[in-house]
Amino acid sequence: PAGTWLLYLPCTWSVGLAAEPGCPPEWRTLALFGVGAVLMRGAGCTVNDMWDRDYDRKVARTASRPLAAGDISTFQSFVFLGGQLSLALCVLLCLNYYSIVLGAASLSLVITYPLMKRITYWPQLVLGLTFNWGALLGWSAIKGSCEWSVCLPLYLAGVMWTLVYDTIYAHQDKRDDIIIGVKSTALQFKEDTKQWLSGFSLAMLLSLCVVGVNCNQTFPYYSSVAAIGAHLAHQIYTLDIDKPEDCWKKFASNRTVGVLLFIGIALGNL
Repeated sequence: PAGTWLLYLPCTWSVGLAAEPGCPPEWRTLALFGVGAVLMRGAGCTVNDMWDRDYDRKVARTASRPLAAGDISTFQSFVFLGGQLSLALCVLLCLNYYSIVLGAASLSLVITYPLMKRITYWPQLVLGLTFNWGALLGWSAIKGSCEWSVCLPLYLAGVMWTLVYDTIYAHQDKRDDIIIGVKSTALQFKEDTKQWLSGFSLAMLLSLCVVGVNCNQTFPYYSSVAAIGAHLAHQIYTLDIDKPEDCWKKFASNRTVGVLLFIGIALGNL
């Protein structure tokens, strides 16, 4: 699913940037983070569905989710969540101590994110803070600690990217959200959405340039950043915020953005 890719790709960026100059990214670490992304994205979905089961029943797109539809009980979902988190912990324990502590610190975000749509019009910002934790964790898994001059701007770039794609995603449900009282950046920005998305995209690209400078990156990296800029510009220019099917198509296309950056990092490092 697109969401698993969007959680995984910031990890790959960080792992790629942490590789020694002239070397490809560490494939074992990439594989480990891939398994972790599947498990943690799944756990996040479980937590989200547990918090939102009453809301999900009132939204056509989510009414068939197992908890909302009554196919499974809350207790069964707790058991399932426990299994997901236990397996994710096994993955985390394969990393160094610094990364174990850093990874465990993200749990508070995973658990509280689904509540944010009830209290703020900026739940997408909290999702960005949650989904891009791998931008910190990938580097520490390779190096043993974070190099903040690289990790922080990379993390910021990821957060800005999430604000772009998840605002687009939120426009799918805005009519139902108004009825049931759920908040989102889509409802906050309304007809000004494209201007906000343009600002977030610019902030992402500038942050990626800072990352490149601080990592001594080379031409392929900056070429990929330019390609990402073109991709985002096309997304925003052609976006129809009143067509859910177009919002979904634009949202899902962000996997290409993440893959482009990973390729640019790997080639630039080589």
